[in-house]
Amino acid sequence: MYLLPLLYVACMLAGFALINIPTSALITAGVASFFDIVGGIAVIVFAIALLYLGVKALIGK
Repeated sequence: MYLLPLLYVACMLAGFALINIPTSALITAGVASFFDIVGGIAVIVFAIALLYLGVKALIGK
């Protein structure tokens, strides 16, 4: 049961890493902005999932 929240935290960290990708010769500005959007969505989704697990643990179900 404790592995799922750790997986969600790892996914949030991966989302933050996608947000902070610098532009270079391989990663153009368009691709970097796409990664920004995907990383932001990942952070939001997994933060909501962690909040849900926390509320569920507080309620006791």
